[in-house]
Amino acid sequence: MGADTEEQPRQRTTEPARVRRRRPAVVVLVVCAALSLILFLLGRFLHLPGLDDVFGVDTHDRSGPAVLKSIQDMHRYEGAVGNYQVVVDLEKDARLLPDAIRGTRTLFVASGSVAAYVDFGGIGAGSVTVDEKRGTATLRLPHARLAEPTVDPKRSYTVSKQRGLVDRLGDLFSDNPADERAVHILAVDRIGAAAGESDLTSRAERNTTSMLQGLLHALGFEQVTVTYTS
Repeated sequence: MGADTEEQPRQRTTEPARVRRRRPAVVVLVVCAALSLILFLLGRFLHLPGLDDVFGVDTHDRSGPAVLKSIQDMHRYEGAVGNYQVVVDLEKDARLLPDAIRGTRTLFVASGSVAAYVDFGGIGAGSVTVDEKRGTATLRLPHARLAEPTVDPKRSYTVSKQRGLVDRLGDLFSDNPADERAVHILAVDRIGAAAGESDLTSRAERNTTSMLQGLLHALGFEQVTVTYTS
């Protein structure tokens, strides 16, 4: 009985001592984590000089080699290529919230191109007529078409991107915080529309005609006629 009464006071005195020793370490960790978070947010949102270097991002390319998925034979001649530049100003607003709280506005300069081509894949035996002396040749080809517009990422850039507080906080937990697919899609649509209103297909047909005439003249044909049908 006497031994039991002596051990109980020791346990009461040693347990609070352990707790007292752990508290400073926990407080230090919490304070360090809070300071790191505050500095990160200041550098992210306010762009204070010096903080970007401390919390900067190092880029390491660990991508694997490209894998060939398929091969497609091309039977077309690109007679013309149009180069375009468009300034996309895309704004998304919340209906009941001010822009400072929720909303984005992106100013994006996109540079891209559209090719106009004549498809030779559907040309049959009746599309080419040659006389007996092989002095005259007549070719009937389909009209030129426009290829899908492409945006060159090396020549395209974001001028500015304004975001509300909610959107900024959402980017912190997003897998793709700099997602700009919406402006890219809009830029492709604008470039494609501009190419459709131009004379790019007509120029492609003229250049294709010149190419074929020069080729067949070199083969001995004196008269070469190229027509385009739908």
